[in-house]
Formats: sequence, structure tokens, C-alpha cells
Amino acid sequence: MSKEVKPDGVSLRPVGAQTEEATSEQKPLCIFGTGDLGRSLGRRLLQMDYKVVYGSRRPHNCGSLPQGAQVLSYADAAQLASLVFVCLHREHYGFMETLGSQLEGKVLVDVSNNPEKNLYPEANAAYLQKLLPGCRVVKGFNTLSAWALQNGPSDANRQVYLCGNSTEAKQAIAEVATKMGFTVVDKGSLSAAKDLEDVPLQLFPEWRLPLRIALGLTAFFFFYVLIRDVIYAYVDQGKDISFRIMVSLANKVFPIVSLVMLSLCYLPGVIAAFLQLYRGTKYRRFPDWLDRWMLCRKQLGLLALAFAFLHVLYTLIIPIRYYVRFKISASTVTQIRENQTSKFDTTMAWRSDSYYSVGMLGFGFYVLLGITSLPSVSNALSWREFSFVQSKLGHLTLLLCTLHTYLYGWDKFLRPSTYKWYTPAGYMLGLVVPTTVLALKLLLLLPCVDRNITRIRRGWERPATDEEKTLLM
Repeated sequence: MSKEVKPDGVSLRPVGAQTEEATSEQKPLCIFGTGDLGRSLGRRLLQMDYKVVYGSRRPHNCGSLPQGAQVLSYADAAQLASLVFVCLHREHYGFMETLGSQLEGKVLVDVSNNPEKNLYPEANAAYLQKLLPGCRVVKGFNTLSAWALQNGPSDANRQVYLCGNSTEAKQAIAEVATKMGFTVVDKGSLSAAKDLEDVPLQLFPEWRLPLRIALGLTAFFFFYVLIRDVIYAYVDQGKDISFRIMVSLANKVFPIVSLVMLSLCYLPGVIAAFLQLYRGTKYRRFPDWLDRWMLCRKQLGLLALAFAFLHVLYTLIIPIRYYVRFKISASTVTQIRENQTSKFDTTMAWRSDSYYSVGMLGFGFYVLLGITSLPSVSNALSWREFSFVQSKLGHLTLLLCTLHTYLYGWDKFLRPSTYKWYTPAGYMLGLVVPTTVLALKLLLLLPCVDRNITRIRRGWERPATDEEKTLLM
């Protein structure tokens, strides 16, 4: 098979087509910079049988480098290689203007990032292209950490983003990245470099909406329960039970927030199904707010699981609390003094055992949902298996957790004393959303409704009315 060679000597052969002889003849890859990122990149390239030469301003005093790599001055290293990884900060780019002749026509891979957004008017890669117009600059590898470069791709960090004005230059770098085990994503021309440089500066962009929802729900239910329990007891009965804020109130808020957020994971899917039924087609886009909601369901579910874990932990420490031990001791002493014994209540035993049993089952499925959302686990499942766990078992989890809350309330729903200041208990408010989701899902499971939604999702469309045709024109 003949090989195509670019003018600068970088081979465009398919990955795996190189022979040992061709590998020994290829030019080394150059790395400007001997910091952590440069060292990790060089070590990984050497593992992939590439020759590596480092360019340094102090070639004889630059510390320990990967075994097998050569270190020279910037000019000598640039002269040897046809592809140069620039692992330097932008403020150190100036010296490369003096290397114009050595770098002429070569591919420069800018892997730099900035400490904050909008620090400079243009992207680092665009600035480097201005300094060296005779080179072909490509932005790439900047979203990977030194750890990922040294140890290879992982489930959470396997993509290399590239952008540049030269297709051949991007192909050469893509060949190197693919051989290293990464998936290459071409983001277009060099104008996309600023967006790529902003990617490492983002702090949990997909988690912002779920975190705001979690914080909002937590704050609302905390103050709601605080007013109904602590403030009500102080105003109406003159009791100071503020000590219950730390454990009792927290253990009421966490399960409520967990249940509401779990139901919010499945509510957008129900809304989407009814929208498709109403429109009679699956080919019309959902509203932007619904799209955004559906894209953050995984984060909502993981936060809901975190609140469920907190609820379990707080529940486990209840028997060792001073307040609980004091009440049990006082009750025991009172019964001894009065020579009385409480009668065993079979109904209460059934209620408490059912409450705990359903709660444990719900939490078990909860954990299963969280485990299957991990990339390493979900990648091992087929789409049908993943859908079964996240949808079928997910709704079963929601049903069990909702039933757990109803069993907690038991007959309190009918007691007037439950409604302090004419307000329902916090767990009653927390049941509104999950009960609504389960009721709507039950409607979608009716044979007549399920048959229609299945047809729509397989491509069937209801004939448009004259009014709908007019709106689409």
C-alpha cells in the first residue's frame, strides 16, 4: 500500500498501517516545554513508539525527563521535527518569533489554557498563528489533564478536541491522538479555539441547574418545616425545641428533597409523551426549557441519591441521640413507677415494618439507578438493558419511595392536629409532585394511550389540520 506524505513529512497513513521500518524513519515529535503536561505527553508518546525530542531554554538543566526522550535547544529541536506540541503559557510565546525559519511550514499544536476567561482579546492559538504566519497552528489536547495524558483515556476523559484552518494538519494530529487511544472531535476552524480554551475553565456546567433546584428545594422545605415545628412549638406551646434543627429537621428535609428531585427526573419524560400525543408527531422540537430539563436528568437523579444517602445516615444515628435515649429512659421509668405496661399494637407493628421494608427496597433500587448511570457500567449495557433499568426500575423506585412516604404519614393525613396553623406537613407537600408523575405515567400505560404513543415514536404522524398547515407555512 502506498503512503501519502505531506510536504512537511508527517505521514497520513491509516492507524496501524505503519511498519517497523516506517516507524524508525519517521521524524520525531517535538515538545516545547518540560513541565508536568509536557513530561506526561512525552511519556505517553514514547509508549506509543513515537520518537520524542524536547525543546528547552536550558537543555542541560531541565530536570528528569521520560527515558528515551532527547532534549535540545528550541531551535535544534524545531529543526528536527515536523510536528511541535507547544506546552507553554502564552506569555512565553515571544521567543518563537525568532524561530521563524526553523518552524516554517510545520504543524504547531497549541495545548495552552488561561487561568480565567476573557483574559486576552483573542485565543492563544490565534495569537500564536499571528506570531508565526508560516506555520499551521492547531488547537488541541488542552482539555486533557497531565494525568489523562500519562495514563491514557478513561471513561470520563477520552475525547481530544481539535480546531484549525489546515485539514492536513488536523489529520496528522488526529492520527497521533487516535494511536494514543483517544477519540478525536473536530470542532472546525481556528475560530473555535477560544471556545475550546474556555472548556477547562467551566465549573460543573451541566450541574448548575440541578444544583440550583436542589438548593432551592432544600431552603424552601427547611424554612417551611422550621416554621411548622420549631417556631410553632415556641409560639403556641412555649417550648424551646430548637435543638431538633440539627438532626430531626434535617432528616425531614432530606427525604422530601430526594423524593421531589427523583420525581423531577421522570416528569419531563411524561410531559414529552403528552406533547407528542397532542401534536401527533415526534418530529417537532420540544420547547427549549423542556430540552434543557431532559438533558440534566442524570444530574438531578444523582443529587437525589445523595439526599437519600443523607436520610439513611441520619436515620441510623437516631437511636444514639441524647433526646431519643432520654425519652426512652423517661418512658421506662414512668411505666415502672405506675406499674403499667404498654399494650403491643399489631397495627403499629405492621405499619412500621412495612414502612421500613418499602424504604429499604426503594433505597436499594435507588442505588442501582445510580450505579448504572456510571459510564463504566452503562457502557457495558445494551440500550434495551439501560432503558429497562433507568425507565422501568426507575418508575418502580419512585413508586416505592412514594409509598414509603405515604406509610410514614399513615393516618396523620386525617388528623386535624397535623395541620399546624392550617398548613400541611412537609412530607405532604413533598408527595404532590411524585404522586402527579405516577398518576400521569399510569395514564400513559393505558392500552389505548400506549398504542398511540408507540405509533408516534415509530414515525407515524397524524394528518395536519388546515389550521396547523397555516401555522407551519
